[in-house]
Amino acid sequence: MSTPRIAPGRLSELGPINWLVWQALSRAAGTRDAQLFSTLGRTRGLFRGWLHYSGKLMPGGRLPRHEAELVILRVAQLRDCDYEYDHHLRLGRRAGVTPEIAERLRTGPGADGWSEKHRALLAAVDQLVAERDLDDATWQALAAHYGERELIEIVLLVNQYDGLAATITTLRIRRDTLPALKN
Repeated sequence: MSTPRIAPGRLSELGPINWLVWQALSRAAGTRDAQLFSTLGRTRGLFRGWLHYSGKLMPGGRLPRHEAELVILRVAQLRDCDYEYDHHLRLGRRAGVTPEIAERLRTGPGADGWSEKHRALLAAVDQLVAERDLDDATWQALAAHYGERELIEIVLLVNQYDGLAATITTLRIRRDTLPALKN
């Protein structure tokens, strides 16, 4: 396990507001120290702005929670970001991501069993992560299932979690200790 490049903060580094936010988010995640939040919380007001933006995308976005979790889990797999994957597998389970769906995500949009809508969504995730753009065919397949607002949100969500995976990896944020998932 790599040493974090920036150690998780505590009260003196986070300030009282971010310390309270970190405590609440850690409890909600089922861990004593959600290290993502205790690390990013060092940025003080930027952290709170980032939380607001992130929360507007997920869980506050218009995309159904199940589909948002499919997007996030696929990004985490493509970016080999175990931290992101661990947390969103737990959240995804609450949103209907079964162990079978999680396994299918490992294969991606080419796996058997996806609806056309989910296949288009996952193909868009793969292409955005790899190319930073969508070709016209992928865009049209996605647009057949989503309105303009959702299309924008999908692009923002993919890029938010792709960027977050890069942040987690670059800062060497350690995985949290989470209770085991039940099937």
